[in-house]
Amino acid sequence: MPVAQANGIEIGYEASGHEDGTPLLLIHGLGAQLVRWPPEFCALLEQRGYHVIRIENRDTGLSTHFHDAPMPDLARVAPGSTDIPYTLSDMAADAVGLLDALGIDSAHVLGVSLGGMITQTMVIEHPSRVLSATVMMSQNGNPAMPGTSPEAMAVLTTPAPDPFTDREAFLDHQVRLNQALGSPDYPTPLEELREL
Repeated sequence: MPVAQANGIEIGYEASGHEDGTPLLLIHGLGAQLVRWPPEFCALLEQRGYHVIRIENRDTGLSTHFHDAPMPDLARVAPGSTDIPYTLSDMAADAVGLLDALGIDSAHVLGVSLGGMITQTMVIEHPSRVLSATVMMSQNGNPAMPGTSPEAMAVLTTPAPDPFTDREAFLDHQVRLNQALGSPDYPTPLEELREL
């Protein structure tokens, strides 16, 4: 998988589909590597002529990890927090930096969860770089809007076990995480979650 220098860090990414097609940047959620985008979904986008670019956010996959930075309390992070190692603005600048590194002026952007928040920040702070924005399973930070359920927040804020020392515990954690985030009306079979 290629890595680009962008915004002062390394950004893991993968590009597929028609290089001369309209760029479509896919930004996933907290801790989700780019392999979380279903191959069938990417193939459908490619068949429609898109140049599909999947990015790995900071602290994910092959992008730069901030090992010495403390894990923020996600339940209390708010705009203006000073005890966090980076912000949504930094992550939006990472995505724009990747577009720069790839020589792309603007792209359609699809963000899921944290990726949706990054997408919204791109629209606000870098509007000329966004052809259109699609935000899924996300929020806008408005405290009047429904928040994340306490059960999902508990799973989201529990650090995953180290897959190199306890692979089974890591896989169990990932299954619980995906069940907490997934649709109760359209559950993904456990075998598929574990394989993912």
